[in-house]
Amino acid sequence: MSKAEKTRQFIIEKTATLFNTKGYISTSLSDITDATGLTKGSIYGNFENKDEVALEVYKYNSGVQRKNLLRSFSEEFPSMTDKLCAFVSFYKKNWLSVFKNGGCPLMNAATESDDTFPALKNQVKLSFELWAETVSDLIKAGQESNEFRKEINAEEYSSLIIMLTEGGILLSKTTGDEKYLNLALDRILEIINREIKLNPL
Repeated sequence: MSKAEKTRQFIIEKTATLFNTKGYISTSLSDITDATGLTKGSIYGNFENKDEVALEVYKYNSGVQRKNLLRSFSEEFPSMTDKLCAFVSFYKKNWLSVFKNGGCPLMNAATESDDTFPALKNQVKLSFELWAETVSDLIKAGQESNEFRKEINAEEYSSLIIMLTEGGILLSKTTGDEKYLNLALDRILEIINREIKLNPL
């Protein structure tokens, strides 16, 4: 990695939590220099503008989250049911660190970008599509292995799981009470066990 690449990565990592907590639009260049200890000239020497920093930081934040979530789907969990339940367990175990770092980067960026930052909005859209595809593929794999019901729509259940998770995070982060997230996660577990599995509990 070159010196310029190392500096870019340093800026991204140093401002990752800042952007996620203060907002991708609201974070100013002065906030970035304060967080990194670098001058404005150094920032602009590595990025075209603040928007480029915000986009790269979002990609970094969403990438870290995806990497952590994919661990839930790892080979250490033998069945598709175990993998889906491990995904739920990830949020149950890590909600505090997620909240301390500003919450879900996908949801945060989605709620603030809208039409004011179309490039960020497009990146968030891609992130959600990738997440939905990952969960959907897992459900389809369970259908092929006769672990999940053949008649269910994998895409619809994937979307439902994501909506419940994000909604729970939003309410818990807003109210400061984890019960809303736990309520959503418990509902996902119920859906897995009663509606998705071929032999429901």
